[in-house]
Amino acid sequence: MSAEVTLRELNGLDELARAERFQVEVWGEGERPDNSDIMLSLQHEGALLAGAFAGDRMLAFLFGFPTATAGLQHSHRLAVSPEARGLGLGARMKWFQRDCCLARGITRVRWTYDPLRAINAGLNIGVLGATASEYFVDYYGAMPGINAGLPSDRIMAHWQLDAPEVVARAEGRVPTPPTDLKPVAIPRDIDALMAADPQAALAARLRLRGALQPAFAAGQAIVGFDRATASYLLGPR
Repeated sequence: MSAEVTLRELNGLDELARAERFQVEVWGEGERPDNSDIMLSLQHEGALLAGAFAGDRMLAFLFGFPTATAGLQHSHRLAVSPEARGLGLGARMKWFQRDCCLARGITRVRWTYDPLRAINAGLNIGVLGATASEYFVDYYGAMPGINAGLPSDRIMAHWQLDAPEVVARAEGRVPTPPTDLKPVAIPRDIDALMAADPQAALAARLRLRGALQPAFAAGQAIVGFDRATASYLLGPR
């Protein structure tokens, strides 16, 4: 992609309407996008609405909003256009979010994601340094688009923006994880597995659920992700 990519907050109803359409473009027909009018109101109340642009083309979108807990933002949406995959825009958008949050006195961000998606785990846990110790079974119920066909299990990622491990990552230094962490493997590509063998994909969902729920209940947390083996790394909270 030859055009320079710029990250910035969205400005005005037209750009928010573009973000509304962008959600469907990324996640597929049947997706229930966040409405531009609601996003505008939330932006006026402190929500972060941001995009990555090449010229006037939107390539990524991020939406986070304040919570009832002081200093905590909930990160609701992160979408990257298929044409921009591989450019590292997901990570760039999250680091942009960190900068915006710290400038506003926000030191923690949390969000749910599908723990079977290795690409998301690699970003959220492996790159950003978030942790997770909460599991939600079939969180959204039946879902359309790219999420169709499996129970919508989710885990909650917690990102402590000023933690030493996160600060190191923001500065380009990746901490070395302890060697005594327990690995829990996931499929490298759940979408490909779902297309080829839906029953195997369902078995992977139930297997991961069966591993993480008791581990979290016993005081363990996801504290790392090994991209080479597509494995979560579990250790003490």
